[in-house]
Amino acid sequence: MNDTVLSPQTAASAADPRTASRTGPLSGIRVLDLSAYIAGPYGCTLLADQGAEIVKIEPPVGDNLRKYPSTLDTESRAFLGVNRSKRGIALDLKQPDALDILKDLVRTADVLVHNFRPTVPPRLGIGYEQLREINPRLVYCAVSGYGDTGPLKDKAGYDQVLQTMTGMCAMQGKAGGAPEILYGSIVDYYASALLASGVASALYEREKSGEGQYVGISLMRSALALQSARLIWADAEPREVGRDMRSGGITGIHPTREGYLYISANTPHFWAALCERTGLQALATDSRYDSVRKRAQHHAEIVPQLHAALAARSALEWEQLFGEAVPCAAARTVEDMFDFPQVLAEGMVAEYDHPVVGRYRGFAEPIRYGRTPGSAPYAAPVFGQDTDAVLAECGLSAEQIAALRARGVVL
Repeated sequence: MNDTVLSPQTAASAADPRTASRTGPLSGIRVLDLSAYIAGPYGCTLLADQGAEIVKIEPPVGDNLRKYPSTLDTESRAFLGVNRSKRGIALDLKQPDALDILKDLVRTADVLVHNFRPTVPPRLGIGYEQLREINPRLVYCAVSGYGDTGPLKDKAGYDQVLQTMTGMCAMQGKAGGAPEILYGSIVDYYASALLASGVASALYEREKSGEGQYVGISLMRSALALQSARLIWADAEPREVGRDMRSGGITGIHPTREGYLYISANTPHFWAALCERTGLQALATDSRYDSVRKRAQHHAEIVPQLHAALAARSALEWEQLFGEAVPCAAARTVEDMFDFPQVLAEGMVAEYDHPVVGRYRGFAEPIRYGRTPGSAPYAAPVFGQDTDAVLAECGLSAEQIAALRARGVVL
């Protein structure tokens, strides 16, 4: 993924990236990941991509994402994709000895992330104020559905629930039609980006103050942040105003002779190029269509002519013909991305070795650093894969670990 020369120490441990020293701008940072599903875990993965060491701590039943539907026989595809580059242990935090182990880990950790409902951590003895007494430098990140206060603070939050609640689905649906879900867990993934950004900022501030702090991330904040361009309401405006930024059907996905093509032609330059290359020059010189707003008003006149022209070639042929003159993309499947030249050129796909699944390819390197590149990513952990190693680092002997396992404290 890069041409960095490995030091002798790093090269010696490169065969086992799980035990190698991490590199990257967050090298030396240890994160305890108690979260499940997508938002919290992937936020921690983004920190791992930047060099942080992540210890994923699961309950005896495991992260529920492990049980999600998957065509892989032995592991959930979603879990593999969301939890790369982590070591994994299993603790039953309902048992006092497990809580003692967690608190030992907290003493030397830099960050703790969880997605419990706000009332749960204090009851378990791991609320921010409680752990702050153990480690004042701890950055404590809580991911919730709706935030820490208000009437919904104790309600479980899920991506598509928040999409529906905050107007995203109503806006996605066709005019006069039913609301439509945006598949792909967009709220979760954006919350994970907010998590990584918020934690990194808190770590930066800690370098100045010497103190950690509480960082609050919620799916509601994520869902509304995604709609910042819509979430504007001037004093004189009525309730029902046009908040949709789509440009009347010209910019969008269109059928071709074979396949579908997304076209963006909002600027005068791109609109003129689109008309010229589709043989619709008369539209480009028509004053009725010389702005995005006018084209939106007259889309019923323009779109049929555009579709008739596009029927002459396939989506891939139009993509080639438009080149850089018209922003566009043929509709592809995600499978096409594994060998897509630009993806490969940017090193966005890596090979992983998993003890159960075997070898697979998956996403890597969401951020590229020129001077401090991160370590090569490695596969998500098998349930409890690193319990013994992490506990040994805490000073527990093999006999002590075996006794804890026999009582179900660790798995």
